[in-house]
Amino acid sequence: MDLRNKKAFVTGGSGDIGGAIARALAAAGADVAISYLGQVDRASATVEAIQAAGSRSLAVQLDQRDPAAIDVAVGRLSEGFGEVEILVNNAAWNIGISFSDLNQLNSEIWDRVLETNLRGPYLLARALAPQLSAHGTGRIINIASVGGIFPGSSSIAYSASKAALIHLTRCLAVALAPDVTVNCIAPGLVEETRMGKRLPDEIVQSVKNQVVLGRTASTQDIARQVITYCQSDSVTGQLMVIDGGMPGCMY
Repeated sequence: MDLRNKKAFVTGGSGDIGGAIARALAAAGADVAISYLGQVDRASATVEAIQAAGSRSLAVQLDQRDPAAIDVAVGRLSEGFGEVEILVNNAAWNIGISFSDLNQLNSEIWDRVLETNLRGPYLLARALAPQLSAHGTGRIINIASVGGIFPGSSSIAYSASKAALIHLTRCLAVALAPDVTVNCIAPGLVEETRMGKRLPDEIVQSVKNQVVLGRTASTQDIARQVITYCQSDSVTGQLMVIDGGMPGCMY
């Protein structure tokens, strides 16, 4: 699919990965709207970068835990941006809790993680399905995590949410065929992000010692895979791991 003049919506576009995806879509010729939760300045910077690439852009504030807020955001997109043809579910929330600390992972934290990382993407896909399906060339790309493939991440809740998002990808690929393709990316550690830079050096080095390339994932590789999924007409229900080659994810 030619991305020129297509309209994309990237959630969490104020973040490092979401911003890279939004800019890559703009460079490919798409108009790109983004959502943000609280980082107004970072969202504005992403919008400005998209506009500098010659594309239209719009930033909408969205807490995707709130179903009513999703409906409001979709309405704003329709009125101020147009019919969305590409949805990138990138926004997520996590918190560092050791897997062994079951007491700290309480019901409130569990609900916030699952509502943001799993229910939100589903509700957005459902709300935008009529627009995505309208021309038979809709695209949904979900950003999961290697934590959804093997039992290791910032918390059990985060791993569970990303594992479910991977399978939601497959389920939506069936539900929305043949008019919408639905695919997924599972990044590993991305050192260049704010989250990656907050990790202790020993954890970063431990990951590097495991990956066969000796280097971790990059926002640019993730963004390029989003473009590849968007341009592909016969790929759906698939997962691409971008992690530098961690043996535990090579299946």
